Amino acid sequence: MIALVACKRHRKSANGERGQALLELVPVAVLMLILTFGVIETSYAIWQYEVIAALSREGSNLASRNSTLPASALAVINDGAVLNTANNGQMKVIVTAVQNLGGTLTITGQATNGSLAATSRVGNGSGTATLPAAASSIPLNGSIYVTEVFTQYSAITPLGGFVKVTMPSVLYDVAYF
Repeated sequence: MIALVACKRHRKSANGERGQALLELVPVAVLMLILTFGVIETSYAIWQYEVIAALSREGSNLASRNSTLPASALAVINDGAVLNTANNGQMKVIVTAVQNLGGTLTITGQATNGSLAATSRVGNGSGTATLPAAASSIPLNGSIYVTEVFTQYSAITPLGGFVKVTMPSVLYDVAYF
């Protein structure tokens, strides 16, 4: 008889706390979902940035090995297909030749390819080039090739709507050879 009373008491307390586990699960599940989406989104952004970093190095490397500037830009656009820019967004590649003419960094050639509306941070067309200090130490009459890659970033998870985080809409990388 004692065992029967203990079972009834146990059932009574279980019936009174029936929804407690669900109420505890909901906030934890929401936090885990946000954390999972955050990891996925961050990983995707890092992967996309690493791809455009490799593409910018490839473009400058091709241009420095006597490939024409338009051919270098086209090769980078073609290799950028891994980003699936036809479906997810746009891309722009700008390959610039800069030469030290009498102590002035001058743009001697520039080629552009891609449909994204972006402008070069080095300079446009011809004229004086703007380079960071590390890349501007070009010997007199020496040349440097600069490849800039711009790509549109589009989120793959609904994370931004949950936590009001704004990711950059355009990713950018540059390489100097």
